[in-house]
Amino acid sequence: MGSEFMRANLEKLRSLPDHLREQIKGQDHVMDRICSVLRRGELGLASTRRPRGSFLFVGPTGVGKTEVTNVFTEYLFDGGKPLRFDMSEYQTHSSVEKLIGEKVGDIGLLGRALATTDTGTLLFDEIEKAHPLVLDLFLQILDDAAITLASGERKNLSGFYVVFTSNIGAAEAMRMRSAPFASVQRTVLSRVNQQLRPELVGRMTEKLVFKSLEYEVQRAICAQMIESELTRLSAMGLSLELAPDALEVLVRDGYHRGLGARPMRAAVERYLQERVAAELLDVRISA
Repeated sequence: MGSEFMRANLEKLRSLPDHLREQIKGQDHVMDRICSVLRRGELGLASTRRPRGSFLFVGPTGVGKTEVTNVFTEYLFDGGKPLRFDMSEYQTHSSVEKLIGEKVGDIGLLGRALATTDTGTLLFDEIEKAHPLVLDLFLQILDDAAITLASGERKNLSGFYVVFTSNIGAAEAMRMRSAPFASVQRTVLSRVNQQLRPELVGRMTEKLVFKSLEYEVQRAICAQMIESELTRLSAMGLSLELAPDALEVLVRDGYHRGLGARPMRAAVERYLQERVAAELLDVRISA
């Protein structure tokens, strides 16, 4: 039984790059480095004194930074989801207490999330917005794979991947769209080193810059979203036959250079759900 389980896990890790590339479009350049960290973590090669692996994903909004975290977490942890914290909500002096608890006996939002599992992914979105005292907590997590809650309980985080996302340098990256991507990477990472503490950035296993999504990439993402939404509706017993030009209509409606794939998802969901609703209610909708 043990050897069969090990063989299945090894095969799963071999298939990881293909799975990520199938799900995440336009970011092939970061996949090998992400998979390298994940494979080492899953094989038990990473130090148990630190998290399984840590990442800083940097790039414009809507390009896949959070989505790739969702995808690899679901894949590695049997459908699990990251424990996500939006750092725009942790910008004040009291934010530390919000995370780890304010008084003896309290464990905070982070402690409550960690009470449900001892493995998975911790996702801290928009790290540049976090209060400096919150960044001190991140140093502890990356250094010791542990966090001490206000209750006095010390939580072991060696079973977790830690992902930070950031939009630092996104404006510069958008202005440099015609420049070689190597130049964009250098510029963005230089901005990261200016805005974030060097001792924090230096402790992250990988610092990766995501590309903005060009029209053809967003078109492929749109097709993927349509298929996913139709599958979801089908599971509800609902079917829909799309017009031949539906993909092109949706790409034109949802494409946005600056916001990435987020408007595309909204366009796809609105378009398909409106047409299902119209069929169920036997009403007409505008094109």
